[in-house]
Amino acid sequence: MITLRHVTFARAGRPLVIDASLQVHAGWRVGVVGANGCGKSSLFALLAGELHAESGAVDLPASWHIARVAQETPALRDAALDFVLDGDVELRRIERELAEAEAKGDGEEIGRLHGRYGEIGGYSAKARVAEVLHGLGFSDADFQRPVADFSGGWRVRLNLARALSCRANLLLLDEPTNHLDLDAVLWLEQWLKNTPATLLLISHDRDFLDAVVGQVLAIDQQRISLTSGGYSDYERARAARLATQQATYEAQQREIAHLTRFVERFKAKATKARQAQSRVKMLERMEIVAAAHVDSPFHFSFRAPESLPDPLLVIENAAAGYVDRSILEGVALTLRPGCRIGLLGRNGAGKSTLVKLLAGAVAQQGGERREAKALKLGYFAQHQLEQLRPEESPLWHVQKLEPLTPEQELRDYLGGFDFRGDMAMRPVGPFSGGEKSRLALALLIRTRPNLLLLDEPTNHLDLEMREALTFALQDYEGGMVVVSHDRHLLRTCADELLLVADGRVAPFDGDLDDYAAWLAARRNAEKAPQPEIAAGRSERLQQRADARASRQALLAQRRPLLKEIEQLEHKLARWHEERSALEARFADPRFYAAVDRSESEEMHRLAGVLAEQIDAAEMRWLEVHETLESLPAID
Repeated sequence: MITLRHVTFARAGRPLVIDASLQVHAGWRVGVVGANGCGKSSLFALLAGELHAESGAVDLPASWHIARVAQETPALRDAALDFVLDGDVELRRIERELAEAEAKGDGEEIGRLHGRYGEIGGYSAKARVAEVLHGLGFSDADFQRPVADFSGGWRVRLNLARALSCRANLLLLDEPTNHLDLDAVLWLEQWLKNTPATLLLISHDRDFLDAVVGQVLAIDQQRISLTSGGYSDYERARAARLATQQATYEAQQREIAHLTRFVERFKAKATKARQAQSRVKMLERMEIVAAAHVDSPFHFSFRAPESLPDPLLVIENAAAGYVDRSILEGVALTLRPGCRIGLLGRNGAGKSTLVKLLAGAVAQQGGERREAKALKLGYFAQHQLEQLRPEESPLWHVQKLEPLTPEQELRDYLGGFDFRGDMAMRPVGPFSGGEKSRLALALLIRTRPNLLLLDEPTNHLDLEMREALTFALQDYEGGMVVVSHDRHLLRTCADELLLVADGRVAPFDGDLDDYAAWLAARRNAEKAPQPEIAAGRSERLQQRADARASRQALLAQRRPLLKEIEQLEHKLARWHEERSALEARFADPRFYAAVDRSESEEMHRLAGVLAEQIDAAEMRWLEVHETLESLPAID
């Protein structure tokens, strides 16, 4: 068990957490959340003994082995498999001692060491490591490649594999899904759900947290809290706390206003603030989620594109690849304004190649490409970060795009991405990966593209920024193609899924849960079946295929209804917020003194329009829900 008793810790003299006390029991899987810079990584350093508390006590079992993902990987000539095995210190030590004992002919020592080697699973260690490497996207051919031959992102995967394979009692994972694609994320999710180790996990992927953790440790305003459940449970509890806090504040403000008017002999009656109400459970949940993000530092949206030609881009019978190999063939896509396409596919299948083909970053081999004259691409990939000028500031970068725009307008825009005050004037070079990603997105959005091509746009972004990006993409009017391992973003922003597999691009008739099942089926198919069970397995597969076909038919009926519900919920959340803002202004006596009669009438007219829109949307929501509930349930 991990115990913190009245612990205070700091970095560079700045207190991060003050007087924290908590217990984490063995075997718990705990998500660690909080704003950037709040102290999440410092907490890991504290538990690993790399940072000492200013006061209080930190207790861990002395026998526990702690594993973390290394931040750097030297350009070693060691084979990848050996590098990962080296993470198990005891296993490697016993192997060395066995070699020495065998050289000496010490039979008693050889027997003792073989016994311990069997106890720690030494004879199956390579098989376990191979399973981890396969899960993270490595092929058999990669196992003997030198570590130095891998790119930076793949070295991060090797470090993760090393941490997962070392039989740790306490596993500290800081953003393990960065640099992973969706199939590796799904594999890691299952692996972590089955690990016997105590797990502390920092992640900005809400679906990943919900699937893996059973408790959430939150660092907020120099305090630590521990709640049971997944991230969604924590978010609901936090929203309730924020709502209570807001209600208390509003009550206090009403009382202050009442006393002030009394003292000044103001005769107008105090207007009671109306409590937010919801007719249905899903709308109530939407309000709760919105409340949980009221303190987000990010506020931005896509400006409307200058034009929206239809179609934006047409690709017919195209192929793409590189000098040494072909990746895709027979690609046929028509991208129109409002299309929202998510790309699925295994690592190396060609998702990024397809995005590059659409962006014109790789040569099209054959076929036809027709671009609208007014096509304006917005292409985001990780190499966009490398194009930032390290010595220049965020303000310089955006001024380069719009040299004639007033500086204050550009500063206000950058503030929506949390580049405020001096931050807007600092050199970009020392920025974190998340800060650079935010700046690259800010620059892309400022260009007002009518076709967005996004390749892993959420890498390094925290939960609040991901949420802000999700809302911005939902309101975006142009076309969009996105590759992402963030399932929340795909679920909320993609209307259509395409599967990139076996050199082809085709519509995927299913959702992300179906894709996870497809991946599992692919992995199982790659494991050669025994001849004697092949016939039975074929029959089972046919039964599953029949069941899947029936399920897909139901899904086809449900999907447009679910999408309409989602769109209505999004609109209702926005309209409720706008109406609440107007009502708050109407309740303030100073409002009528500050505006003229025509402006007041216009605002009341707008409030009436919002009320009509809300009533109509809520009625439609109920109608669609009734239709949805009338359909047969999906097993």
